Amino acid sequence: MTTVRQRRVGKGTEAAEDQPSEETSVKPDGKILPDPPGGKLWNILSITVGGIVAISLGLLTSVYVATLHENDLWFSNIKEVEREISFRTECGLYYSYYKQMIQAASIQQGLHGLVYDNKTESVRTINILERMNVYQEVFLSILYRILPIQQYLEPVYFYIYTLFGLQAVYVIALYVTSWLLSGTWLSGLLAACWYITNRVDTTRVEFTIPLRENWALPFFAVQIAAITYLLRAHLQPAQERLTLMVVFIATFLFSLTWQFNQFMMLIQALALFILDSLDMIPTAKVTWLYIIQISGLLLVCVLQFFNSMILGSLLISFNVSVLIARTIQKNLKKGGLLNRLGKLILHVVLVLCLTLLINKFIKKILNLESDEHIFKFLKAKFGFGATRDFDANLYLCEEAFGLLPLNTFSRLSSTLLFYVYGFVLFLLTVAAVIVAFRNLSGSNQVHLKDKMEEYTVTLKPEAAYSLVHTVLFGCLALSTMRMKYLWTSHMCVFASFGLCSAEVWKLILKCLHLYTSQRTQVIKYSIPIITLLYISFKFWPGIMDELSELREFYDPDTVELMNWINSAVNSGAPRGQSG
Repeated sequence: MTTVRQRRVGKGTEAAEDQPSEETSVKPDGKILPDPPGGKLWNILSITVGGIVAISLGLLTSVYVATLHENDLWFSNIKEVEREISFRTECGLYYSYYKQMIQAASIQQGLHGLVYDNKTESVRTINILERMNVYQEVFLSILYRILPIQQYLEPVYFYIYTLFGLQAVYVIALYVTSWLLSGTWLSGLLAACWYITNRVDTTRVEFTIPLRENWALPFFAVQIAAITYLLRAHLQPAQERLTLMVVFIATFLFSLTWQFNQFMMLIQALALFILDSLDMIPTAKVTWLYIIQISGLLLVCVLQFFNSMILGSLLISFNVSVLIARTIQKNLKKGGLLNRLGKLILHVVLVLCLTLLINKFIKKILNLESDEHIFKFLKAKFGFGATRDFDANLYLCEEAFGLLPLNTFSRLSSTLLFYVYGFVLFLLTVAAVIVAFRNLSGSNQVHLKDKMEEYTVTLKPEAAYSLVHTVLFGCLALSTMRMKYLWTSHMCVFASFGLCSAEVWKLILKCLHLYTSQRTQVIKYSIPIITLLYISFKFWPGIMDELSELREFYDPDTVELMNWINSAVNSGAPRGQSG
């Protein structure tokens, strides 16, 4: 009796099994035998234990950041005005809309006050729901008003606890993504531990709570986990439909809660386009993801009173261009290497030209210039000419929009994260280049009926997506420090997946002529466990010291100023009260 190993049939990245880490017994004549009852029981037990660990780590992370916030400000013992001004930068502005909805005489009056707001901008009435991504504050305020919790929980606590609770969703999503990629929940455990021990570079939720990214990134992580599952081979139609629904909901919530959503999803669309062009992921699934991105953004556009900036986004223009170009150009994935390269270059040029034309056409019709300052900022940032635009120069002055500081890498290296990440990135990049070349050369277009051809180097579609995703978002983080949180969290997933992946260790051992299946399994589990022990012994005392350190909010000058303003205007807390 033999076992089925990972094989490639036809497509460059299709695998014979959905989970290569779980072997299925077959007879010499090729008939597959069902898993023995003991194997099924072990799988159920493993999934149960892994799920419990995931939920526990998520809840612990939520409690951890909430405790740090309490210890840093002594939040439960300071005055209401001190709590509100502790929300830094624009955070105080976002919280003020939540407070306005809570204090309104009714939900209808609260919504009317946001749609016809004459307090935020001087001598102007604006629609807050159109201009800003504050639907999360609206939803949370309505929830607080209708739930019987007013006498038990103050509004500010309901607000911050919701955001700390989303951190649990975030960690669980990262855990599940790593588990799906590697086939073992040990990888998810390692990813979560790296996320926590690198907290300075993976999140800033405990001191800038209402920031839009703290609302959006958990949903983005859920979307990536769902895409990772969607790209797996041999999904049942019902599984695929359910996964697509999860992707759509997560994409919609991510788009609704962050103003930079279209730029993040444009990078994601570019990753899908690259992989589809190289025949590394299924075209049909990529098409559904393009449609989901467009649908989610258009639904947000409707909720934001037909915000023209969304209609003029590059994401919509790019996705529509790809779909049009694909219908114009047929047989893109047929032919030899030179033939396919020529068609691919033509395809890329066609997509770029169509994107620019469609985007220019939409902006001309809508007379749209609301996002021009972003392109002026990018042009000035990368040295293509100075700009006199006020908003663009304001971004250039912000440290958060500067280059990623080099000391970030020393912090990430102290937990071994960056070393492991670089190692896995190099190996999978080499594998991706080999697979892409093989796909373009047409060597995978072999019709095999009764036999399977085994290759040394393979790359599953979900692993290929994770690779391109981390590379593109890594480039974004290096150029713009504020976007590093999109990269560092996925870095934890990518590094832990590589360290726990049987395919990665199999490739290394084969190159060293040391490969055996038993040796691969031993290394697959022993190295991550040793890494976890190292992280625990090195960082556990520091985490305990951090949790025991007590501070107190102290800003008497700002408190006095806010009290004077409140007494002078006698109209509640003003906008932007973070000082």
